[in-house]
Amino acid sequence: MTIDDTAAGQNIERLTDNIHKIEELTARLVTALSHRRNVNPAIEAPSGELFVKAATAYWSDMLSDPTKIIESQLEMWGKSLQFYVDAQKMIAEGKFELPEMDLPKDRRFSNPMWETNPYFALIRRQYVMNSDAIRDAVEQIETLEDKEKRRLRYFTDQIINMMAPTNFFGTNPDALEKAVETEGESLVHGLENLISDLEANNGDLLVKLADESAFSIGDNIATSPGKVVFRNRLFELIQYTPATEKVYETPLLIFPPWINKFYILDLKAQNSLIKWTVEQGYTVFVVSWVNPDASFAEVGMEDYIESGFLTAIDQVKSITGQPKINAVGYCIAGTTLHLTLALMKKRKDNSVKSATFFTALTDFSDQGEFTPFLQDDFIDGIEEEAFSSGVLYSRIMSRTFSFLRSNDLVYGPAIRSYMMGEAPPAFDLLYWNGDGANLPAKMVVEYLRKLCQRNEFADGGVEFCGERLTLQDVDIPLMAVTCETDHIAAWKDCYRGFQQTGSKNKSFIVSESGHIAGIVNPPSKNKYGHYTNDDLSLDADDWINSADFHKGSWWPRWESWLKKRSGKKIDARDFGDSEHPVLCDAPGTYVKVKAPQ
Repeated sequence: MTIDDTAAGQNIERLTDNIHKIEELTARLVTALSHRRNVNPAIEAPSGELFVKAATAYWSDMLSDPTKIIESQLEMWGKSLQFYVDAQKMIAEGKFELPEMDLPKDRRFSNPMWETNPYFALIRRQYVMNSDAIRDAVEQIETLEDKEKRRLRYFTDQIINMMAPTNFFGTNPDALEKAVETEGESLVHGLENLISDLEANNGDLLVKLADESAFSIGDNIATSPGKVVFRNRLFELIQYTPATEKVYETPLLIFPPWINKFYILDLKAQNSLIKWTVEQGYTVFVVSWVNPDASFAEVGMEDYIESGFLTAIDQVKSITGQPKINAVGYCIAGTTLHLTLALMKKRKDNSVKSATFFTALTDFSDQGEFTPFLQDDFIDGIEEEAFSSGVLYSRIMSRTFSFLRSNDLVYGPAIRSYMMGEAPPAFDLLYWNGDGANLPAKMVVEYLRKLCQRNEFADGGVEFCGERLTLQDVDIPLMAVTCETDHIAAWKDCYRGFQQTGSKNKSFIVSESGHIAGIVNPPSKNKYGHYTNDDLSLDADDWINSADFHKGSWWPRWESWLKKRSGKKIDARDFGDSEHPVLCDAPGTYVKVKAPQ
């Protein structure tokens, strides 16, 4: 027997062993799937009514103008047939190449085999033609209302993305190559990863995006030094250790979103907005929200305003002895900071000197990419699910946000983990993204119904805390920072609401990049620039077209604006006071509580 024969025998033996392992793991897979909870179908997909309307509209359009529909179908058939004939001819002539085709850039198809291998090249081209034909069919429906058309586009794209050949082992050259190279071991690891994710989520399939064992909150993430100086049922208040001998007398209080954890602003020293702001000479306080369980079912937006925002403001004033503070609100916390400031105006409370908003929506008249999820059938399902559990579980919100970018946040990670058998990366941002928080049932329904669906804050006023609150009530100095490619809080939507505030002293910034990277954009990286324009009377398109572009981070520009509203320099402060003893070290206890599953 030759050496080659021996090696081949060993390879076959390893492959056979791995196939047996796959069979053994299948039993675990079945057990894991058996634990899957019953999920309200209303939050899994739109009601059948949408598809009935689409089918009816398509049929109606076909009857009224059959030529257009038939021509479209024949064009697609013709392209497919011509491509097949050309491909067969080239292969018959011994040419292992396919006809030229204008293919969109798509990193899913980066493997050279999508071009050099006739099998994969044909599959890719047919997928592109099918996708175009399906999208064209949707666009040809003329009798659907705009919101229904938007929803149909979204769910159509979800089906197209799901059916991509890269998502199936037999038509994914990367996965096939890896399986051959590893004698099937990549498939064993992939199945182990799949089972692990299912077991971790009680049978629900949520792809793990980051290596959770690589991070420990307070040890190598969320490490800026400080102390918890106040705690109530809703939040812990963290006061950070000063980094300068002198600090501005007006303290800064940051409200992060309670959909996720606060440490997005303190991932690591190199990109921590909290650490950087402390180093500029500010006394920085940050709210760390509780991760609620079922006992918080009746906690609503008014509780977040009164026991959250207003209480935190009062505590910071008391600790620092200052009559006023500067405040920051990020995402939903920016929306709620607007509500709080409007309420303070009604109560003649001028405790906030200035406010900064990061990616904060207040006018929901254009629901943008969230249109599919803000209609009654979906929100009815959310309401039923939330009140039956007491909370809206973080996994539901995470899945919703992920499918807005399904190729990047669902299918791509699933391919790497389950088909390629790769371990998730040790990436702090993805770790944070997976460390979600639950939302109290009453709060999430009020937010979705009153603000997102009915747009009451921007359209006549919303009733909270015994007052009708409007955007015009927000009249202190304001700055808004938005992000150019933000798919959660589109900058044009943020701009439209910001224009309606009653302040005569306001600044607006558009940072390059998206919802997170545009905000977590330290000057040291010199990565993303930003746009400014003092004329806020313009519509969004005119504003951006006439804006000035500045290289580098917006952080220094914001700090320059902030220090003008922060008073003189005084000696750096100690933690808390006699009525606010130190309770524990930062980052506190609330942030370490994982979302109950």
